[in-house]
Amino acid sequence: MKLKQLESLIGSLDQFENPKIELEQYPTGPHIASRLLYTAENSFEDVENKTVADFGCGCGTLGLAAALLGAEHVIGLDIDTDSLEIASSNATDLDLDMDFVHCNIRNLKWRDRIVDTVVMNPPFGTRRKGADMDFLFVALKVASQAVYSLHKTTTRDHVKRTALREYNAASAEVLCELRFDVPQLYKFHKKKEVDVAVDLWRFVPQKDREKHL
Repeated sequence: MKLKQLESLIGSLDQFENPKIELEQYPTGPHIASRLLYTAENSFEDVENKTVADFGCGCGTLGLAAALLGAEHVIGLDIDTDSLEIASSNATDLDLDMDFVHCNIRNLKWRDRIVDTVVMNPPFGTRRKGADMDFLFVALKVASQAVYSLHKTTTRDHVKRTALREYNAASAEVLCELRFDVPQLYKFHKKKEVDVAVDLWRFVPQKDREKHL
């Protein structure tokens, strides 16, 4: 599938009807979402025939993009049941299979690396400091192959240092810098739209030593 076709398909998805500010719910635009998944597959082969988890899936944009690119199994996880209902409806509209799990990512108790790749647009941590890093901590525990994530460019040094030194990632690489369009969703937003500079990261988790013994 070509990039423009992927962007067009996920651009048709329904998004939040009543976004919740406490969860930092902002839709992942089709421009960013399509490039994240297209890069994951075409540069690293981390999507097709893989098990992919979409952390904080919201309305399912990233997970459904993975399904469109040939992921074998896609799991969307979110704390918000309203979002999961929209995501399920979006999957039906595209005639795609995607499983959904209602949970708090921070409390996820998956014991093994049951997914190959995690994709996510985590909360940036403007409402609860460190929320994005909580997502990354868990993602690196459950992914066997790679984690793709968006983080504010202003946090680049902190993200890399924490991933490598504290979360024991094998590697942490910024693939590109993108502009995240934040629409005027909430009452405190003064501008119609704001562009936020974000980094698209690829993290590689450490391989479990026990598996190589």
